[in-house]
Amino acid sequence: MQRRTFVKSSLIVGATAVGAGLYTWQVEPFWLEFVNKALPIKNLPKAIHNRTLMQISDVHVGDRFSIDYLIDSFKKAKSFEPDFLAYTGDYVNYESPKQLDQLNRVLEDAPKGKLATVSILGNHDYGHGWRKGKLADKIARILNNHGLHVLRNEQKEFHGLNFIGLDDYWAINFDPIPVMQKVNPSDANIVLCHNPDVADLDVWSNYQGWILSGHTHGGQCKPPFLKPPMLPVKNKKYTSGQFDLADGRQLYINRALGHLWQVRFNVRPEITIFNLQQA
Repeated sequence: MQRRTFVKSSLIVGATAVGAGLYTWQVEPFWLEFVNKALPIKNLPKAIHNRTLMQISDVHVGDRFSIDYLIDSFKKAKSFEPDFLAYTGDYVNYESPKQLDQLNRVLEDAPKGKLATVSILGNHDYGHGWRKGKLADKIARILNNHGLHVLRNEQKEFHGLNFIGLDDYWAINFDPIPVMQKVNPSDANIVLCHNPDVADLDVWSNYQGWILSGHTHGGQCKPPFLKPPMLPVKNKKYTSGQFDLADGRQLYINRALGHLWQVRFNVRPEITIFNLQQA
């Protein structure tokens, strides 16, 4: 009886482990969640109150998972018909020029905002070691050609909403201070910044407002009631979701649409839909 019980228990444990592994590999990495959230913004014009801003981050086009998932996700996102759309970096898992062809294919179905579409670059868009400036320039051209207006340490106003786009913190063109010094506090401002660690740097020139980031993927795997064991940030509190920085700034970290590796647990991929509100 004891041997029979032991064998039965072992089979149950083994089946549970296999099921969890399949779920982590084949289910959750593609179980996209559309997250709805209010975004109160100072000086927001009445004309765009209650309009929507969609954030898509960390697409990671490459050979590590099927691009069909990205194309299908983009088609779902289009159905929401966002007014503004912000892409916050890491468009490729770059291994060879093949990824540029794949990116062009995926961006054929990229959703766009009815009023504006803006984008910034992430560390993976700079290739190995985050030092391939020519690669980043090629990706920026591809994005612009598909209507994703790229901001590289610059700002641009669209229909009363001013986007400040910072280049990637880990890469070679990070230079936020000049553009942050020019930000008009009387405008309705939103900063796009791929890596949330930048929130802790002395580069903000008394900016008060929202910062939209990605980069962390929420850790991709998170044990229940515990923090993710692996996060690519210095400040380990920056996992995902909203953080009040206690100085007039609010940080939101998107959990990413794609993934570096096809594995997720308790951290579903995310596309965020913000409802713009007058603060």
